Amino acid sequence: MSWYDWLIVVVAFERLAELIVSQRHVTWAFAHGGIETGKRHYPLMVALHTGLLVACVVEVHVADRPFVPALGWTALAFVIAANALRWWCIGTLGNQWSTRVIVVPGVALVRRGPYRWLSHPNYVAVAVEGAALPLVHTAWVTAVAFTVLNAILLLGFRIPTEERALRSVSPAPA
Repeated sequence: MSWYDWLIVVVAFERLAELIVSQRHVTWAFAHGGIETGKRHYPLMVALHTGLLVACVVEVHVADRPFVPALGWTALAFVIAANALRWWCIGTLGNQWSTRVIVVPGVALVRRGPYRWLSHPNYVAVAVEGAALPLVHTAWVTAVAFTVLNAILLLGFRIPTEERALRSVSPAPA
C-alpha cells in the first residue's frame, strides 16, 4: 500500500470515529425529545462520502495518477485544515452535532465557535476536504465529481432540510 492509500485508511477511521460520536449524540437527542428530519437523503450522503474514499484510491491506481508535490502538499494542508474545522464544529455543538438532522425542542441554537461567522461551517469543511483529499494525489476526476454531487446534495436537500428543522424549534441563540 502506498502512503496515499494509508492516508485514505486514516480518513476512513476518522469517519468511523465521527459515526461513533454521532451515534452517542443521536441517542442523547432522542432521549431529550429530538425530532429527526431528512431521513430520505441520509443514505445518499453516506453513499457519496463512502464513494469519495473508494474513488480516491481507485482513480489514483487505475489512472496511474502521479503525486505532484506542489498540488499534493497544498491539498494535504487543506485536508488537515478541513478536519480541524470539522472537529471544532463537533466540539462546539457538543450533543447537538450528529451526521443526521435531529433537533431537540427547547435547546438553544449555537452561535459560538465557528457558528459565530457561518451557519454551516461543517459543510465548508466537507466541501474543502472532498475537493482536497483526491487532489493530494491528483485524482481530479474524483475531486470534480464529489464537488458537484456534494453541492447538489447539500444545496438541494441537506441545508434546506436543516434550516427548516431549526426554524421549527426556533429557540433563543446560545
